[in-house]
Amino acid sequence: MLTTSPPSQSEFPWWLAAAVALALAAALAIAASDLYSQVFTVVSRGVLITIFVTVVAFTLASALGLGIALMALSGSAVLRQVARFYVEIIRGVPVLVLLFWIAFAGVPAFVAGWNALAAPLQEAGLIDALQVRDVSLLWRAIIALTIGYSAFISEVFRAGIQAVDRGQIEAAKALGLSRYRRFRHVVMPQAIRTILPPLGNDFVAMVKDSSLVSVLGVADITQMGKIYAAGSFRFFETYSIVAYIYLILTVGLSLALRALENRLRKGTHP
Repeated sequence: MLTTSPPSQSEFPWWLAAAVALALAAALAIAASDLYSQVFTVVSRGVLITIFVTVVAFTLASALGLGIALMALSGSAVLRQVARFYVEIIRGVPVLVLLFWIAFAGVPAFVAGWNALAAPLQEAGLIDALQVRDVSLLWRAIIALTIGYSAFISEVFRAGIQAVDRGQIEAAKALGLSRYRRFRHVVMPQAIRTILPPLGNDFVAMVKDSSLVSVLGVADITQMGKIYAAGSFRFFETYSIVAYIYLILTVGLSLALRALENRLRKGTHP
């Protein structure tokens, strides 16, 4: 019978060594080739947009997800049902479809509703009428990613909060701590150790899913690659560089998050 044993903590990460070697070889190939260097220069212009979209959308999604999680754990049946409705509906819609809906249906509907509510102020000349074009495609993409990921992140927060020992919460309550202080000083510091790994995975996943914003014309890494490939017909070279940049970002982030997770674990169990 075949038996397996868990890998030793001291096992050398050969996969990482191989990945680093391939990354260095690719970097040397890019530096040695005028064509690859040109492609890399063009495509890398979208890196800042990719990072901006990811960081802003993930920050907003985390804040919204935490609020939804607290609603799901509240004592109000109405709030729990609203949170459950939000999570199930949003998780059932693909991110790409959500991007299109927010960009071409949700934002125009919001602008129309806003103008209807603010009509008296607009007639008095206090504010100008809002136009659909006033909401850039970049921010429409960020809103869509925020809404899409908040449903998944809320489940991460809910599971992490529920994993905290109920006895400690009751002890904090017996000491007279307010609900906010119990959450800040007792619940969240312990829940974060459970939340961090899946939250980090969601962050890395958002880096990859941020490539979907290229369908709206946002000048991220993927969009810059599409533009260059369409003009030069160098599809192999262009999308190889696009994949290379995304791998550098995602693998680097994964390693950083794993190091942070190990540090937290050692802080918990010296």
